[in-house]
Amino acid sequence: MEREQVPESPEVSMRYEMLGPLQVRRGHESHSLSAPKTEITLASLLIGAGRVTTKEQLIADIWGSHPPRRPAAAMHVYISQLRKFLVSAGDREGRAISTKSSGYLFHLNGAEYDVAEFRTAMRNGREHQQAGRYEEALECFDRAHSLNRGPVLDGLAEGQVLSSFAAWAEEEHLECLELSVDAHTALGRHREVLSLLNGLIAQYPLRETFYRQLMLVLYRSERQAEALQVYRSAQRVLRAELGLEPCRSLRRVHHAILTSDRTLDLPVAS
Repeated sequence: MEREQVPESPEVSMRYEMLGPLQVRRGHESHSLSAPKTEITLASLLIGAGRVTTKEQLIADIWGSHPPRRPAAAMHVYISQLRKFLVSAGDREGRAISTKSSGYLFHLNGAEYDVAEFRTAMRNGREHQQAGRYEEALECFDRAHSLNRGPVLDGLAEGQVLSSFAAWAEEEHLECLELSVDAHTALGRHREVLSLLNGLIAQYPLRETFYRQLMLVLYRSERQAEALQVYRSAQRVLRAELGLEPCRSLRRVHHAILTSDRTLDLPVAS
């Protein structure tokens, strides 16, 4: 009797996720590093994926301004540990990291990477937004937002490269939220973002864009007095924390609300 052949299951690709706790996934399996310095090594290599990360940069990322007496030897240990971790996580042939004369080169080898996906979603979202395709823009911004799982490299970013990356990720996430609110507002969905903006102002009290957006959606929701109260709140916070007055765009919106400027009204499609 001829034995029935069972088709082989397709190879499951690896996935690297940095927009939150650093982890490597393969299918439903999730792998994370317990050794902080090995985790920093992986983060540094991922940030420079596709190009050589020099030994000097790795040393700066791992130890900041306080390297040990023999940093190259210790770094070699971390690279060895990282290679073993990646093999156990799905890099069966051990091809993710290659050694070069000046440092190390990290190969994605077709693996998924949340940072690359985030950049693509944001780029597409901005293009749709500029073209007035707000529904499509919202889909992109929702996708980008969903990739953010929490603080990036929380407590690990000592070196300049890692610190800069963490700051970039935070700024891009905030811009994603701002653009998403703008898209909702352009579509006339003001009440959908009221609670979101109140929460964002509580979390980021010095981010003037969120005050401006909240003032606009309150005004368009026929809550002019509350919109003006938001301005006064922003003014108090900025004076107390920074000794500054609200920025020009925030002052312009405030004046436009006081005068019921028609430019604040939602444009009517022709």
